[in-house]
Amino acid sequence: MGTSVGARRRSGKRLSEVKSSWVGSEAILNQLMEIARISALAEMASGIAHELNQPLGAIATFSQAGERLLNRPEPLVHKALEVFRQINAEAMGAGEGIRRIRRLFDNQESTRAPCQMGDLIQELRPVFAALAQRNKSDLQIDIAPALPELRIDRLRIQHVLFALVQNALDASSLKSGAPRVKIEARADRYGVETSIADSGPGIPPEIRDQLFRPFFTTKPQGTGLGLASTRAIVEAHQGTIGFENLASGGSRFWFRLPIAE
Repeated sequence: MGTSVGARRRSGKRLSEVKSSWVGSEAILNQLMEIARISALAEMASGIAHELNQPLGAIATFSQAGERLLNRPEPLVHKALEVFRQINAEAMGAGEGIRRIRRLFDNQESTRAPCQMGDLIQELRPVFAALAQRNKSDLQIDIAPALPELRIDRLRIQHVLFALVQNALDASSLKSGAPRVKIEARADRYGVETSIADSGPGIPPEIRDQLFRPFFTTKPQGTGLGLASTRAIVEAHQGTIGFENLASGGSRFWFRLPIAE
């Protein structure tokens, strides 16, 4: 009788621990979704600024040129001159408005603290395992021991990890054979490099230069903001991000962050 009660208690404790683990993972996932949303909005503002600033600048340049042409010793119709001045003023105002929008996103509070990349990966392990199980993928995680500390915004870097792993799982499912994804973390005296390799078809040459551009996507329902936001986050941490096709097939995305001083 006592043995049965003890077994039930141990079983209940294990079940409680599992539930607690999943609740914690769900909370992390919700936070990552929020970071993804904010990062996507930031990159959307960046893309809008990039797309509109150039034509607005051209409008301003042409209107100023028109003003100079009309304001000669032999001027043309002064009403037309006033119209050009208004065009110039409106164009410059529009440019400043876009810059204000961009500054709203640039000034988001970012909390950075010392932490290790291995801890961030391990915290997300249950989330990655669930995604891999859903995709029927083999997920491997290889973290070098005693990685040096980084000074980073924990959630934003976890968003980078989540986005790259999700992309790798999606890519692996596009090719026949057992899908595989491998996460690695290594360090040298200057920084920590984290890589995510997949067994997918690789990156076609014609799209390599566009992968990190805002709004570029190869997915039917994609926004084209995932990789753009990861690059923005990594570069805001004075890091670098890139990718390569593997000789064995598939691709490898990596990002490198400087060691905390």
